[in-house]
Amino acid sequence: MPSWFLYAVGAALLYGLHQIFTKLASDRISDGLGGMVVEITAALTILLYLAWLRLGGTWNQTYSAGGVFYSVLTGICVGAGTIFFFLLFQKGGPLSVVPMVLAGGAAIMAVAGILFFKESASPGRLLGIVLSLLGLYLLRMRG
Repeated sequence: MPSWFLYAVGAALLYGLHQIFTKLASDRISDGLGGMVVEITAALTILLYLAWLRLGGTWNQTYSAGGVFYSVLTGICVGAGTIFFFLLFQKGGPLSVVPMVLAGGAAIMAVAGILFFKESASPGRLLGIVLSLLGLYLLRMRG
């Protein structure tokens, strides 16, 4: 098993729960305030992780200007994406649409991997991109 696999499983579990909790929160808090609570809580969680590394003597954090720049862009995408998910649910979107939304994001990532990071354009990967986009189209048709 690759060393990254358990992290992938953990991320999938946590991001799945993230969307379930966002759906539950969406009719109990407005999109902007809900997004702010999510992002502040996320920042505090990461701050605790950094404190744990520092106090545990395993501090291994490095940075560069490029790393900070791309992290800021990531934060903008996460913040805006969180607001979009709140709005999606507040407008009556079903939780079942989230996998297809994420599949659309996966298709974007796969295309970027091929075009910009020189990852292989295998038939399976290309089929996955097409199926992700088809899934989004079919969800739109659903009503």
